[in-house]
Amino acid sequence: MAQHEAVKRLLPCVLLLLAMRLLASCATQGTPQAEPTRTPTSVTPEASSTPAVATIDVRPPAVAGAFYPADPAQLQAMVNSLLSQARKLPQEPIALIVPHAGYVYSGAVAAAAFKQLEGREYDAIVVLGTNHVAPGFRQVSVWASGAYSTPLGLMPVDSDLAKSILAADPEHIVPDQRVQLAEHSIEVELPFLFQVCGPQPFVPIMVGEPSWENCEPLSTALVEALQAKKALLIASTDMSHYPSYDHAVQVDMATLLAISSTDPQAVREHSRSWMSLGVDSLVCTLCGEGPVLTAMMAARKLGANRATVIQYANSGDVPYGDKSRVVGYGAVMFWRDETATLSAEEKATLLRMARETLSQYLQDGTMPQYEVSEPALLQPSAAFVTLKKNGQLRGCIGHMLGSQELYRTAQQMAISAATKDSRFPAVTQDELAQIRIEISVLSPLQWVREVDEIEVGRDGLYIVLGPYSGVLLPQVATDQGWDRDDFLHQVCAKAGLPSDAWPRGGMLYRFTAQVFSEPN
Repeated sequence: MAQHEAVKRLLPCVLLLLAMRLLASCATQGTPQAEPTRTPTSVTPEASSTPAVATIDVRPPAVAGAFYPADPAQLQAMVNSLLSQARKLPQEPIALIVPHAGYVYSGAVAAAAFKQLEGREYDAIVVLGTNHVAPGFRQVSVWASGAYSTPLGLMPVDSDLAKSILAADPEHIVPDQRVQLAEHSIEVELPFLFQVCGPQPFVPIMVGEPSWENCEPLSTALVEALQAKKALLIASTDMSHYPSYDHAVQVDMATLLAISSTDPQAVREHSRSWMSLGVDSLVCTLCGEGPVLTAMMAARKLGANRATVIQYANSGDVPYGDKSRVVGYGAVMFWRDETATLSAEEKATLLRMARETLSQYLQDGTMPQYEVSEPALLQPSAAFVTLKKNGQLRGCIGHMLGSQELYRTAQQMAISAATKDSRFPAVTQDELAQIRIEISVLSPLQWVREVDEIEVGRDGLYIVLGPYSGVLLPQVATDQGWDRDDFLHQVCAKAGLPSDAWPRGGMLYRFTAQVFSEPN
């Protein structure tokens, strides 16, 4: 109810928000608003309820009352309500991707990301924003002192950290405050960050142009400044801008898969591929491509080896959203996975859960609930469930993004394989005893640069080109006796694409899998 009341109070601002968003296109697309001419204001410590800050330059809110409530009580209530509805995963983030639209549109997705910070402490936090409003600015802006003001209080700048980042590359990274004054992509994240972490010092950085020449030096500077600290990077971005609802889902799911590879170059190539297809009204795949690429580069060097998509939605998902013209929002967490392969006991547990889930679902349409303590089964993981009857395929469906705990994925994919594989009629309770369950737990995707990287028998393949995609598990090539060329042609055919789709713009990924099944 609290969320609904907060949304009602914000409805008068929705038209203003829409107008602002139409003006605020991608950093390198469209016609941005003119550069602001305001200068930072000065405040005394008594002006804020947060810990005292000396009389310093403070960046005032630019979109309070439009993107989120300006009233502190209303804002706090809305943020708390959104956080209360999000789920927290056990993994500790090294970096987050978070949307930055108005809270009535993207607040639930933003809350899903910031929920991961509850109860955690960091030595250093960096928020990477993008450039919507300063078309002439091509470098990287660091706000190096003072604070950002929010309706909840001041968020002080970690000046020592900011200065060390600035010193690393004065050619690309500059202390230009003007370009941040009207930019909302950093500001919109701060009420959530304030609520979960308090008024902790942070460094606000705006990437003016999402070029490799900016992102690479910035990521290097961040790693050098943060490697001795427990650090958090927050990349602020929305996803596809202005296609129809269905096109947005297609584009954004492919973008999230590219991000889940943890390979910045894959994300860049993916964006180029989609933008070359001429999708109607698609302006960009990521308005914050610069922050995302930078965060991915730095997070890998700081120890992250996994990316988990926590939540996705777009502006068409809210009651007053226009499904003919939407913006996408994704919450992604980068973290370090130190688990080994599944033990024999963990594999047996997953298979037992899958069978019990199928039995109960086919009987009464419900799914059993489990209390799980094994860390490996609580890891967010992509997985497929394959059903065979008398040695013949009877259903196979999986989830490539790994957005929830492994045991839940196994349960849900078992149900889907039995009831939603369009190649087969639904499995019945009477034939369940003849069904043998096989589970494939997938490794993170790896973008294929050269075909020689693919090893038949070890790798599975996933290809996507525009709205077409297809996946083949590693064991399929072995079972069919295919060589590498056969495997490539067959995954293209599975996607409904010509056999030469990969070298002609298709994004090709490989992955390994832990494959295990019930005994015969």
